[in-house]
Amino acid sequence: MKTTFTWKIGGEAGFGIKVSCMMFVRLCVRMGLHIFDYSEYPSLIRGGHNTYQVTVSPDEVFAELHEVDYLVALNEETVRLHLGELTKGASIIYDPDVVHLDAAEFQQKEISLIGVPLKKIVKEVGGPDIMRNMVAIGATIALLCAELTEFEELIAEQFAKKGETIIGQNVDVVRRGYAYVQEKHKRECTHVLTKQEVKSKRMALTVNDAISLGAVAAGCKFYAAYPMTPASSVLETLARWDTKAGIVVKHAEDEISVINMALGASFAGVRSMIGTSGGGFSLMVETLGLAGITETPLVVLNSQRPGPATGLPTWSGQGDLRFVMHAAQDDFPRIVLAPGDVDEAFALTRDAFRLAEKYHVPVIILSDKFLSESQKSTEPFDLGDENIARESMLTQEQIGALTEKYKRYALTESGVSPRTIPGMPGGVHLANSDEHDEYGFTDETSEMRTAQHAKRMKKLEAIAKEIPAQKMYGPESADLTLIAWGSTKGTVREAMRILERENIHINFLHLSHLFPFPVDQVKRVMQNAKRTLLLEGNAAAQLGGLIQQFTLTVPDETFLKYDGRPFFPREVVAKVKEIMSS
Repeated sequence: MKTTFTWKIGGEAGFGIKVSCMMFVRLCVRMGLHIFDYSEYPSLIRGGHNTYQVTVSPDEVFAELHEVDYLVALNEETVRLHLGELTKGASIIYDPDVVHLDAAEFQQKEISLIGVPLKKIVKEVGGPDIMRNMVAIGATIALLCAELTEFEELIAEQFAKKGETIIGQNVDVVRRGYAYVQEKHKRECTHVLTKQEVKSKRMALTVNDAISLGAVAAGCKFYAAYPMTPASSVLETLARWDTKAGIVVKHAEDEISVINMALGASFAGVRSMIGTSGGGFSLMVETLGLAGITETPLVVLNSQRPGPATGLPTWSGQGDLRFVMHAAQDDFPRIVLAPGDVDEAFALTRDAFRLAEKYHVPVIILSDKFLSESQKSTEPFDLGDENIARESMLTQEQIGALTEKYKRYALTESGVSPRTIPGMPGGVHLANSDEHDEYGFTDETSEMRTAQHAKRMKKLEAIAKEIPAQKMYGPESADLTLIAWGSTKGTVREAMRILERENIHINFLHLSHLFPFPVDQVKRVMQNAKRTLLLEGNAAAQLGGLIQQFTLTVPDETFLKYDGRPFFPREVVAKVKEIMSS
């Protein structure tokens, strides 16, 4: 019997697909199992085809798998669209009164049809149609030869605010779905859902959740956003935590207001952050430049989706890398970070606040829809020291010890000029959008322009020295080296695991720090690799362009995808095999 499987549910929006899958995810995590889930839905208020899937395993899962073992089809369209994803011996759980399937056809394909009267069972207990998904979960648990106790406890918690009637109805339909499968579809289990003994309780969370936690752990006290998929859940999460975390959360009227509010809060000395997607970031560009010339720290989350313009609002891509690197006119230093999983998202968000404040620059965190909305199981984060160090900021005692009038933009060797905040006696200065002198007064002389511009750009040298070694996976030497950034990390790691089982060994360089660019390490990897494959979710190979720009080398092969869907491990496996055999 197998312990790793993928469960998928599909139907129209409004069928309770997301809630049911998330409850199944919580059940699996409580049982000590690892999960990775993934959802697809169109940008419609209601209707359209929606799916949610989860891969469950006693071992860590790095990405979504395209192969489905259990498909819950709430309508016929789900079967038609996802039939090609089903594995040999897979099961389809469906309502024969709603979904009409030819048993002979599926028998030839070695697919089991598990007909369960979902709608009838719900009607018998007097519940709404949406409860069909709960019947299907009960049926799934029976097929996995597991007990219902844990899930019933979860139902009581999930619907506690809705009262005993709702709890009772949900428990009842789950039990009926479970009993129906045991009676009518009794068979040998092909996969099992077995509780694992673990040292600590795992959590299942998205990268948006991890970024929210990282922001709070870093001492963020102001967050502003205008809702834009797929960054919206950070706004929702931090708004729920505002009182407990002591953070001001603003849902502003538009993205221009968002970044102006946050920049003002940061100027006043508060660690500030904003969140949006590419279209919203486009509106923020002018104020991003203001942050650059006034040297005001700011953390910006850009959770990417395909563009241009409205593009694909609920789908995924990696097309904003070059944009965020060069947004706003002329040059000024910034930092671009791209986490590849929930653990990196938490750690990099915390560090983003430190770097922004230490160097007085904007720090941009690049995520995407795939990462922002996919849950992964992981161990609880180490919150570290609760005391938040404030770097590159003068104390009142240090201001008092100055022998001359305070210069906010003093020409320093490092490029970082010590900062004060409003209300500090002796620390008064101008934050001017024009080019300025050391005090902040407008100055258009060529000498001061050259000096101030050079001072700002000098920060990049110090920032570059803080870039940690980028993670390398696999053997030191391999016939093929993959290079990727951001959300492709988990997919490549899952593909590597599949390839290893077939005795194909590759290695993988994952870049999470994209600007300043880790030149020396990437150059070394490119020079030492026998053959290289670049993997990116955009049409222009934007990382490939950076590699060429900074190292004067070009990847041997590229694999680009820009259809709004993430890379699937089997696609990477197929590409690697194609290259290795050529």
